[in-house]
Amino acid sequence: MFDISFFELLMIAIVALLVLGPERLPKAARFAGLWVRRARAQWYSVKSELENELASEELKRSLQQTQASLREAQESLQRSGESVRRELDSLGRDVESVAKTAADETPAPATEAQAEAPASANDPVAHAPVEHAPIEHDSSATHDDHDRR
Repeated sequence: MFDISFFELLMIAIVALLVLGPERLPKAARFAGLWVRRARAQWYSVKSELENELASEELKRSLQQTQASLREAQESLQRSGESVRRELDSLGRDVESVAKTAADETPAPATEAQAEAPASANDPVAHAPVEHAPIEHDSSATHDDHDRR
């Protein structure tokens, strides 16, 4: 703490012995020791308070930085949400306009007479004859006869 050498301490002790005398010197040394202990305790108390204050200030700064970054993240999310909402609205309008255009371009529904009209002459499937294969039944054996065997 202080830069006092052994020689300087010895000189102080000799002066104190001459000034105070041998009877009062031990009492003065105890008193000086008490004040040195109090000064050290006060110094450590101030030092710990200062360190606590610095730590709390650092913690406050850290919290403020965290709050600022959270606000930035929230604003970013809001902006991206709004852009997605605008994009979805735009896509919805596009789908509606395509649906309206498709509805305007589709022909009117066919009448019953048009629906019953024969298929075009160019359609080979429509004019192909339908052949049915004869169904053969074995009348001699029924399921009951088969179970009895």
